[in-house]
Amino acid sequence: MELIELKANVRTERKKGPSRRLRADGRIPAVLYGPGAETIALSIDTTELDKAIKSRTGSQAFFNMTIEGGDISTKTAMIKHLQIHPVTRHMIHADFYEIAMDRKIRAMAPVTVTGKCIGVENGGMLQIIRRELEVLCFPNQMPEEIEIDITELDMGDSVHIQDIVTEEGIEFPHDANFTVLTILSGRPEEAGEGAGAEEAAGGSEAGE
Repeated sequence: MELIELKANVRTERKKGPSRRLRADGRIPAVLYGPGAETIALSIDTTELDKAIKSRTGSQAFFNMTIEGGDISTKTAMIKHLQIHPVTRHMIHADFYEIAMDRKIRAMAPVTVTGKCIGVENGGMLQIIRRELEVLCFPNQMPEEIEIDITELDMGDSVHIQDIVTEEGIEFPHDANFTVLTILSGRPEEAGEGAGAEEAAGGSEAGE
């Protein structure tokens, strides 16, 4: 598990006015919470947080947070929710969840495919229904991706959540056995240059 360094400052004011001033100064309000821990109000430099998120290797970012203000402390945390402005697309608030190495977490991992698909080579189209899957595991077991080999899939075949084999200790905390990806029967007149054709091309080149 890669830990990304991130600095934060304790925030004493929580009203809208101070939060607007923070954003004007290039920072955003944030909170840090976790099981049995008191919620801490923080402020974080927007540019530094953006760089930290972009530097992650997987879907989920883990942070080594240095919190300044009063007693300086260090916490290991992950982003639980990042609020984005609907118009400007700027970050406006972040929720961080404190994690412990001996406590399992729920996090999202991206789905990737490998192999040349029989169904796609025969004219079908690969449709990825779930591009991310929630996993339950200890922080140091968090996979960077969930890899699915589609080599043997023919038109009409699907991969469900229960078909995916993971390393020991990694679970999918889902009750329903939902479909993750499927190979559709392609029709030349429908493929053209649309999204389906792009998916087909991506699937047939996955192993190259």
